[in-house]
Amino acid sequence: MEPIILAYIGVGLMIGLAGIGSAFGVTIAGNASIGALKKNEDAFGNYLVLSALSGTQGLYGFMGYFILQDLLTVNITWLQASAIFFVGGMGLGVVALLSAIRQGQVCANGISAIGSGYNVFGNTLILAVFPELYAIVAFAATFLVAGAIA
Repeated sequence: MEPIILAYIGVGLMIGLAGIGSAFGVTIAGNASIGALKKNEDAFGNYLVLSALSGTQGLYGFMGYFILQDLLTVNITWLQASAIFFVGGMGLGVVALLSAIRQGQVCANGISAIGSGYNVFGNTLILAVFPELYAIVAFAATFLVAGAIA
């Protein structure tokens, strides 16, 4: 196997896992929004924002490709390919997957509470940032590693 293949597997995992996580996260929050709309349809704007929040992790995986694309050449070394696989694919991909799912769950609980009449939009938004923080850290690590192995 050539090193470039390992690197592209890493990129595929990075984009795929981050996208899958976002799909699950927005679905979890979206389902809660549908249920909450039955109780309080006036809060749709709040539901929309909280439902969309988990979609950002998929964007981090996609942006990771642009950070790593200059390294994806036929002359890539095994060290560079391994770094892309482990930091991009396994690091950012897995962290974004889990972060998006958990963020969707936090948002779903907030959506449910808003639907029940509680004024917790701001609090939910603040608490939903915590799972996102780890996806941002993994994205930053991908950026730093890309600079170090270039």
